Amino acid sequence: MEVLITGGAGFIGSHTYVNLIENGYKPIILDNFSNSNKDVINHLQTITGQEVKFYTGDVKDANLLNQLFSENKIEGVIHFAADKAVGESVANPLKYYENNLYSTILLLKKMEEFGIKNFVFSSSCTVYGEPKELPVTENSPIQQAVSPYGNTKQICEEIIADTVKSNKGLKAIALRYFNPIGAHSSGLIGELPLGVPANLIPFLTQSVAGLRGPLQVFGTDYPTPDGSAIRDYIHVVDLAAAHTKALEYAAKQTENSFYDVFNIGTGKGSSVLEVILAFEKANNIKVKYEIKPRREGDITAVYADTSKSEKNLNWKANKSLEEALKDAWTWQKNITK
Repeated sequence: MEVLITGGAGFIGSHTYVNLIENGYKPIILDNFSNSNKDVINHLQTITGQEVKFYTGDVKDANLLNQLFSENKIEGVIHFAADKAVGESVANPLKYYENNLYSTILLLKKMEEFGIKNFVFSSSCTVYGEPKELPVTENSPIQQAVSPYGNTKQICEEIIADTVKSNKGLKAIALRYFNPIGAHSSGLIGELPLGVPANLIPFLTQSVAGLRGPLQVFGTDYPTPDGSAIRDYIHVVDLAAAHTKALEYAAKQTENSFYDVFNIGTGKGSSVLEVILAFEKANNIKVKYEIKPRREGDITAVYADTSKSEKNLNWKANKSLEEALKDAWTWQKNITK
């Protein structure tokens, strides 16, 4: 099966590309490289031993989508391409609404036009907002989003659900994943944010590598055991595998139209301070950090109930927090040589 991966040169997209290749798919990348690097293409060729088919451009370009769908026999789409920094979305909400919503709408329109039936959407646990009960299940209430980024994921899920109702034959799955970290074991692909990282792990590794000052821990006054915020950190290789499983699951559905959502996490929450200790243990290196006030848009704690994914998708996270942090550090050392 030929599969289009929008944002396929990005952190999660590139690892999903590798997993698809390993499972016999023929992935095609579409990326404008606004938050990725073209070197990723060469690294993917090294990892897989195959030439990478890719298109350079924006998923909001209707003419490009027409060309892409006309030139290939695409049967499935995995949609990653989106702006994704919570803090930036608070500061610049219109950028997020324009990019994240319109790209999804246009992609769904073109899929319908070209008769493409299988769709996997990159959603987020941010749709749960500040959960009232933990762990969160797929039936947990969708709270009011605490950031424009989170709101775009909520709205996109609603758009997809409504489209499935009207587009007979469309089979769509939204993966609500938690906090992806780590890197490929080869050290050739990993998280490479442009500018100051908004996520914990790349800031941590860059700090330890001497590229930044001390790691900033935002808030130690949360109502958690050690006062720091709790998240569910999942190895990106495990997360990538979930997309392949979701595509398989969507394709085998016999209903005329199908839509479902799945949590993709480890089922275990770790605090920021626990992550720092785990990084030190995994890599035998000390982390310097400083305490800062809470960031606007951050929530206290969230982690997943993954039983639905384990049962329906036949998927489960296998890699430990320490493995993810070791791989993240290996990746960081490789790119700072």
